[in-house]
Amino acid sequence: MCPLCRGPLPPGPEKIHEEAARRYMVVLRQAVQGKASWAALPASAQHELDAAIAGWRAAAGDGYASAQLALGEMFAIGRGVAQSYEEAARLFKKASDQGHAQAQNNLGRLSRDGQGVAQSNAEAAKWYLKAATQGLASAQHSLGLMYSNGQGVKQSNTEALKWYKKAAEQGFGPAQCNVGQLYATGGGGGVAQSFVKAAQWYKKAAEQGIALAQRTMGSFYYSGRGVEQSPVKAAQWYRKAAVQGDAESQHFLALQLYEGHGVAQSDKEAALWWQKAAEQGNAEAQFNLGGLFQDGRGVTAKSDVEAVRWYKKAADQGHSGAQFCLKVLASMGRGGAQM
Repeated sequence: MCPLCRGPLPPGPEKIHEEAARRYMVVLRQAVQGKASWAALPASAQHELDAAIAGWRAAAGDGYASAQLALGEMFAIGRGVAQSYEEAARLFKKASDQGHAQAQNNLGRLSRDGQGVAQSNAEAAKWYLKAATQGLASAQHSLGLMYSNGQGVKQSNTEALKWYKKAAEQGFGPAQCNVGQLYATGGGGGVAQSFVKAAQWYKKAAEQGIALAQRTMGSFYYSGRGVEQSPVKAAQWYRKAAVQGDAESQHFLALQLYEGHGVAQSDKEAALWWQKAAEQGNAEAQFNLGGLFQDGRGVTAKSDVEAVRWYKKAADQGHSGAQFCLKVLASMGRGGAQM
């Protein structure tokens, strides 16, 4: 209460920010649920978004860091305001100077990409470090990438592993993948190769649904690298990544299905997965799919024309097997193949 007039005091910037966030979440839920489109919001949703932006402007103007971050993110994506990386960077800088870790991370990303500010890997690394030392996992991962690639800092796999691990231990999936990769390749600079450790970290990322990690676990189980060999588990991991659209996993799953290795043999299902991988440009899948059409296995009908079509796609990518098959079919005058 106001000590003079005994009336209620106006809300402070924290309360204004919280109310703006509440209004924004109303609209966000509608968009996620398919009840509204960001391109053409219903009048009621537009009113809520406008109110959220106005609230964040007010709280940001009062110097509230969380509001500066939120408003900056709206400018970065152009939601409720005209898109402007410059304005986003200005707001992130204000929040960053107050020690806001997420704003520092965002400013690091803009500096890395040269969006709204001059491109500078050194500046990006500086801001990532500030956020990373506060424990922000995404910033720790980004800083690890900077050290891995020698961008803005001296290249160091040891430093990269240190920061990746900090993020990975918080459950950050991409960092878990990168820890696994460093152990798998033995990045040098104090990082000793260990497929056992690589498998442990890849498995953590795979269990979070990261397709690259799932594919890697498939290959580890298939070859017995870092884990006890198991074609059954290999197929299970390949399938998880294949369902997410990973072309290499689709190819390897199809190969196991075709051979009946770790799964029940099925030409039809092999053809299905090779088709999916082939359509994404995987040359091995294109070659194998061509073979299925040539032999009439697992497909609706035997077709030299379809075989030639897929062989040609693989051959155009330099696949020697496909190039040889095209020559053989051309010599026999089949499928429209040409010498």
